[in-house]
Amino acid sequence: MDVFPLPCLHDNYAYLLVCPQTQATAVVDPSAAEPVQVELQRRGLSLTAILNTHHHWDHVGGNEALLAKSPGIRIFGHASDRGRIPGQTEFLEVGDVVRFGKIAGRILHNPGHTSGAISYVFGDQAFTGDTLFAAGCGRVFEGTMEQMHHSLNGVLGGLPDPTRLYFGHEYTERNLEFAQSVEPDNAAVAQRLDVVRQHRRKGQYTTPTTLAEERQTNPFLRCGNSELRQVAQRESSGSSTEVGVFGVLRGLKDRF
Repeated sequence: MDVFPLPCLHDNYAYLLVCPQTQATAVVDPSAAEPVQVELQRRGLSLTAILNTHHHWDHVGGNEALLAKSPGIRIFGHASDRGRIPGQTEFLEVGDVVRFGKIAGRILHNPGHTSGAISYVFGDQAFTGDTLFAAGCGRVFEGTMEQMHHSLNGVLGGLPDPTRLYFGHEYTERNLEFAQSVEPDNAAVAQRLDVVRQHRRKGQYTTPTTLAEERQTNPFLRCGNSELRQVAQRESSGSSTEVGVFGVLRGLKDRF
């Protein structure tokens, strides 16, 4: 499967997914229709499906215009997002197969950022929306800290280390600055921040990341780390569990 990142709005990413055998094409999280339509036309492709990771406007804002341009396309989202994703035709539960062309994938349910947040997994590639970012994670709006911690560490964390993760926003530099502030002795964070700054100065994307890289540099996947536990305990004496550490880190990041 070929993947083409599409910058949208201020810092969003949509992703064009193309089946190399059939040229069937899906788009993940089209926050705006125009960048998608421009890329489809440039590549001579027709849209087959929209894959929404959650209902927030900056991930579904292009749905209706794309549907108007390509009547009959399928629009995927979690079953619990019925009525919240414009044009939704497919109401997914864990275990369902997501198909376009000869590509078949599955979903992971990741409640926390929203109750219906999902990731799409196609082999060694996963599209995580606003659940997992490079060196960060989404805010917790419709779930609990326990749910979000499990979505990251139990669900997405169960994928193989080489899995390539395509995320919803270009927050990487700022996320790494936060990671360095709470784990200043982590050499992998410092090295990655330097590389990311170089890439961003050149206008390069930081997507995708890998799960292996996130385990080394993403504080929200490192809540058992002793340095991060100490940070959490300084902020809140009751933060002895990994979920407690996660909650403290999420609060610190919200104010960073």
